Amino acid sequence: MNDPYARLPEAATFTVTSTTLTDGAPLGAAQYSGLFGVPGGKDVSPQLTWTGAPEGTRSYAVTVYDPDAPTGSGFWHWAVAGLPATTTSLPENAGDATGTGLPEGAFQLPNDARLSRFVGAAPPAGHGEHRYVITVYALDTEDLGVPADGTPAYLGFTMASHTLGRATLTAIGETPAN
Repeated sequence: MNDPYARLPEAATFTVTSTTLTDGAPLGAAQYSGLFGVPGGKDVSPQLTWTGAPEGTRSYAVTVYDPDAPTGSGFWHWAVAGLPATTTSLPENAGDATGTGLPEGAFQLPNDARLSRFVGAAPPAGHGEHRYVITVYALDTEDLGVPADGTPAYLGFTMASHTLGRATLTAIGETPAN
């Protein structure tokens, strides 16, 4: 299956874990999208903790991306930039509409639904499993210069030359039975 990082510059790896999700396991109901009409979906961003970032890390960014969305370009569910280097975790639901769970200086970019918040999974009926790739990027700069209204793709383009390390966790989702 397609690897969203296959053509990016190599980067060190470090570890991201979650009390909400398990790598390779199904999403919880709260990580599905009520905004997109999934019954029981709550659009709650997962709790994340990371360790072992490379020396020289000056900030972090976090993205949640579905490379299996039937769009030709995937679907960005969440993008956060400006996380200080002292940040090593985000609480569950940090990606709510106000971003109150984010540390000072961090901001949410509009996702592919054009909402500056976490939007949960909503794969189309009959489309099968989708991968939700959660990535924490260790960056060599405090400020990427990406505006708060920039797109996640622009964030990714800008980060490519500033990424020291990448930590990923992939959860699985498919349309829940009604």
